[in-house]
Amino acid sequence: MNIKTQNQFCGRTRREFLWQMGGGFSGLALSGMLDNEFFANQAVAADGAPFVSPLAVKEPHFQPKAKAVIFLFMYGGPSQVDTFDYKPNLYPLDGKTVQVKTFGRGGRKSQGRIVGPKWQFKPYGECGKMVSDLFPNLGTCVDDIAFIHSMYADSPIHGSALLMMNAGRILSGHPCIGSWVNYGLGSKNQNLPGFVVMLDPKGGPISGAKNWTSGYMPAAYQGVTIRSQGSPILDLNPQQGVTRKMQRRLLDQLNEFNSEHSAQRPGNSDLQARIASYELAYNMQKHAPEAVDLNAEAESTREMYGLNNDTTQDFGRKCLLARRLVERGVRFVQVYSGGGHNDDNWDAHSDMVFNHTRHAGRTDKPIAALLKDLKQRGLLDETIVIWGGEFGRQPTAEYAKGTGRDHNSYGFTMWMAGGGIKGGVSLGKTDELGAHAVEHRLHVKNLHATVLQQMGLDPNRLSFFFNGLDQKLVGVEGAEPIHQLI
Repeated sequence: MNIKTQNQFCGRTRREFLWQMGGGFSGLALSGMLDNEFFANQAVAADGAPFVSPLAVKEPHFQPKAKAVIFLFMYGGPSQVDTFDYKPNLYPLDGKTVQVKTFGRGGRKSQGRIVGPKWQFKPYGECGKMVSDLFPNLGTCVDDIAFIHSMYADSPIHGSALLMMNAGRILSGHPCIGSWVNYGLGSKNQNLPGFVVMLDPKGGPISGAKNWTSGYMPAAYQGVTIRSQGSPILDLNPQQGVTRKMQRRLLDQLNEFNSEHSAQRPGNSDLQARIASYELAYNMQKHAPEAVDLNAEAESTREMYGLNNDTTQDFGRKCLLARRLVERGVRFVQVYSGGGHNDDNWDAHSDMVFNHTRHAGRTDKPIAALLKDLKQRGLLDETIVIWGGEFGRQPTAEYAKGTGRDHNSYGFTMWMAGGGIKGGVSLGKTDELGAHAVEHRLHVKNLHATVLQQMGLDPNRLSFFFNGLDQKLVGVEGAEPIHQLI
């Protein structure tokens, strides 16, 4: 019996065969005996294809429109009615109590005190899109942006909502969208991670690394956190006195031992992934510092991103670095605005004006610069840029006093640009109060399906066998891309 026959039954892996054919406790017991072998072989394709390195480039399902994704994550939940979802009827209702069903941190309510929008809106671009005064720079880019005003999700609680926006589930343990992209396509740059995450200086979002985990996939697909200043990756540099030549000799010797072991256990994807991670770390020592070195950028570019301003400097550096990373073949870059708790992120429960003025002021100019920079370099056509949080906010106040808003997963706004996405359009609507999506309701899974589709991956075909199911980012039931935007 050859190697392929040993590991495959009717075109399926042994684990899959046992899940499908082992109907009783005896079958489950036998499958349990093979758990270790399963985890060593879980990246073997279901169609019987031989194992390839997790980092190797793979063929897409069809011709892609995009090559990379930059996800600008506004952690905490920005208010749609104060940013991009213009609701003129809310202004005269400010302070009045109305009947409206809400569900957030404060529980389920049937009425609430309206908080009118705290900023004025005006039209921008040829499309005439109404944009809040919070985003005057981004307003100049609306003809390249598709606004989705009818997003909804399953949870109004930060932890589970973050997991859903990142991994399509409200429960932890599932691979994130960046992991799925790299699983489906591999990495174009063997010297840098395929999935990069940059956090806010105040810290990461709740649940931390669960938001960029590879879940049940090999660790090679997980997100790597990179800092925009100083050493890009902590603990990456070798110990004092260890030269690159010494490291190379050590890796070569280690690879020789691993190769001997691999020959005895063919198809050991876990070992192969570990070998690949060692090589990647070695290459990153040389190439990662260059990727994050912004000194090579023209002063006009640095100024455009706001690097000369204390307010915009940090997020500006991250946006500029995101552009440099996708230029170098990184598939998926996620940039967080907001960290820690309360007003350290977009979670405006008490004072909307203070909170959103603060965070929009830090991000407006850098985001507009990113879109314009990508466009002038010919990169916007092949790079999807996503903006949004884990949910939106309610039109009503959470407390008896103050201008804060509670969480809202019933209807909120996100936007996309580039990568074959139509510009200058707005899709979907919330009701007149901005509380619920009522027209072209689109789930988070539809957003994920759209990203995969534009990257050349069929969202209903891309799967990973785990726990008895062909797992998918869009769920085993599947989801359709947002065709109106493609």
